[in-house]
Amino acid sequence: MSGIYNHRPMVPGRSAGVPEWLDLIKQEFDSLSHEAMVAKAQRDECEHKINNQIQEMEAFRRALYELERKHESMKSQYHMVEEEVQGQPQSKRFKTEGEGPRFKTEGDAPPPGAPGSMYGNMSPNPHGNPNGQPPGMGPNYSPVPPPSSKQPGGAYIQAKEETGSQSGSANNKRKTGPASTTPTTVARSGRQGNTPLANWSDDPDNVPAQLKREGADWFAISNPKVPQQLKVDLVHTMEHSSVVCCVRFSADGKYLATGCNRSAQIFDIQSGQSVCVLADDTAGKDDLYIRSVCFSPDGKYLATGAEDKQIRIWEIGRKKIRMILKGHEQDIYSLDFSRDGRIIVSGSGDQTARVWDMETGKCLFVLTVGDVDLKDAGVTSVAISPDGRLVAAGSLDRMVRVWDTHTGQLLEKLEGHKDSVYSVAFAPDGKSLVSGSLDRTLKSWDLTMLGRSGQNGSRGVICKATFNGHKDFVLSVAVSPDGKWVVSGSKDRGVQFWDPNSTAVQFMLQGHKNSVISVALSPAGTYFATGSGDTRARVWSYESTQEM
Repeated sequence: MSGIYNHRPMVPGRSAGVPEWLDLIKQEFDSLSHEAMVAKAQRDECEHKINNQIQEMEAFRRALYELERKHESMKSQYHMVEEEVQGQPQSKRFKTEGEGPRFKTEGDAPPPGAPGSMYGNMSPNPHGNPNGQPPGMGPNYSPVPPPSSKQPGGAYIQAKEETGSQSGSANNKRKTGPASTTPTTVARSGRQGNTPLANWSDDPDNVPAQLKREGADWFAISNPKVPQQLKVDLVHTMEHSSVVCCVRFSADGKYLATGCNRSAQIFDIQSGQSVCVLADDTAGKDDLYIRSVCFSPDGKYLATGAEDKQIRIWEIGRKKIRMILKGHEQDIYSLDFSRDGRIIVSGSGDQTARVWDMETGKCLFVLTVGDVDLKDAGVTSVAISPDGRLVAAGSLDRMVRVWDTHTGQLLEKLEGHKDSVYSVAFAPDGKSLVSGSLDRTLKSWDLTMLGRSGQNGSRGVICKATFNGHKDFVLSVAVSPDGKWVVSGSKDRGVQFWDPNSTAVQFMLQGHKNSVISVALSPAGTYFATGSGDTRARVWSYESTQEM
């Protein structure tokens, strides 16, 4: 009877036969199977608890985003009331139908899985017609890309991925430059813009005639505190069916390319007429916003970057796609050719900039911006230096990074902006770099000591100057071909010409009914272009009022 207290059956004696041993083995197997089932149940229960905790964290993060959005909204309203109380002049704005709440700020990003886009919430036309509008977007332009996600269907608008057998498909394997300790340049005291618009009226009704120029739906006001050196005038207006996301001149200055929903268009600068429309008929019928366009130096090709993560290289003369560059995991936001046309650089919300060989279509380098745990580091803008040696990229993490195009090595991190950097542009001599940010400022960086140390062991690259004056996010910057002017476009609907030496505003131009998303200057001089959320691209002339 003592055997009934044992946990396992008694071992058969030596005289036991094979059946008894088989029964014992079967009992052992059943016991182990039961233990395995119990362990599996415990594991499943643990996984269930972990999933519940993940869902709770996601809900908490969404709640945090909402609180940040409300905080920024309240802060914005406070500043508006404060300005009114202090009697600061308010910008004269042309009436826009369906104008809604103020611009979203950095904290106003949708949680992962929610619709969002760098160019979300823009009205496709002045009347708020939803046709051609990014899915899930409201009637007002909001350029802030939400935190990027490495998961498909993250915070960026999802785009149907093409599976065509186009040549030039890039290898996804990342090739990076040699590992090194990268210096970080923190902006030190540089010149501050001393003539912001807050100090002089931007209402044409309150400005002397000699300080303003007006058209039917635009006006320009010169800064009364500096000598007038430029005269601006409207040359052409190009109407589009949707938001104009980007504008870019050809190298000879004879043509202007624009990007909007599902197509890129090329206009003749002299006539203002469209001479070419480039649209990929195989891309489906869904919205496909062209975020960036760039002519090759010889003018034979136009590169376009879009929401479907692909870069299309168009042969303009045949209106055919020469190749498609694949490899990015999120929307393409920026493109730039080298002066010799051998490489093209792209920037994407996937936290990378990529260097491509134009001859083979292969990806030469993947320039990673963000750390593994850094979610807000999507690349918003890229630029190649005039000598083709450097690539600069602005990103959502408030930094500007500079790489070597020959090695892929990160040379410098430029830190100083207080919000996401949305645009970068090299000066014609390549010795300085201009950046524009959602913190409403521009900064000029001295690159003459790039990669070298300054006095007392300080970093060579310094912030030479900060340009203050815009009332809202700076979305695009450019530098004139002679290096005498820095130009910026803003969410405040204005364009400003700045003196890079004094940081003074030369004039302020109001010529759009919505945010100025993109600005570009003709390499041939005398012309500049603007693209806006009001579905218009415009070409303007700027001429010197002083004898050289």
